[in-house]
Amino acid sequence: MRRLPAALAGAAVAATVERGLRRWSPPHPRWRRRNFRDREVTLAGGPPLAAGAALGAMVGGVPGPVIAALSAAALGAYDDLYGDGHARGLGGHIRALRQGRLTTGLVKLGGLTAAGAAVSAVDGHRGGELVVDTLLVAGAANLVNLLDLRPGRALKVVSAAAGAAALAGGPAGSAAAGLAGAAVAVLPSDLTERVMIGDCGANAAGATLGACIAMGTDRAMKLAALGLVVGLTLASERVSFTDVVARTPWLRRLDEWGRRP
Repeated sequence: MRRLPAALAGAAVAATVERGLRRWSPPHPRWRRRNFRDREVTLAGGPPLAAGAALGAMVGGVPGPVIAALSAAALGAYDDLYGDGHARGLGGHIRALRQGRLTTGLVKLGGLTAAGAAVSAVDGHRGGELVVDTLLVAGAANLVNLLDLRPGRALKVVSAAAGAAALAGGPAGSAAAGLAGAAVAVLPSDLTERVMIGDCGANAAGATLGACIAMGTDRAMKLAALGLVVGLTLASERVSFTDVVARTPWLRRLDEWGRRP
């Protein structure tokens, strides 16, 4: 059973890298963001989360989630540092493309799609299963990024989902445990607004989670997970997740738990 060592390795690496990055604070001006309180926060939560998720998967001996974590982290970091931020949502990127502008978001989406296909191919999947796996990895990476609008929100969802996937077992259970450990390790700094996970961390966490589901569940579960991802992504084009959370008492309590008042 490699789930416990993977979880501990993911948590230890994430915590160590996060502390080091907060002390170093890279000089690039885009390394910092203004959060919803207009407080300046460093993006030092993303690389540690990705590193912990990747190492946890390595300890578990499953290559697919390693590919997903590292490739999605690199693509997310590219969008963090060089994205213009004008195009919002999938619709915004498509409209920009129609106007002759190739956004960093669309470049990232293409890269995530390629990463999802690589994850599926490494696992020996072909045909329709490869298509489902690819959409699941890329879609989950995008969805977690859409959730990252308040401190701790995305990491709470990732911790719960990855923990459930780890407990369910399967070939990717250890990789899911590593992701859960990394997410829990970074969560306190995210909640207290010392760091943000940014696109780097959100995309890496979502892609790793998608890869764990793609590798560790049967076709029916994968299709159900993909339907949920697609449904929530399409819903985000019309409704605000933050507004839904604010109007739903039990979701609001969970969302605010641990956050600064």
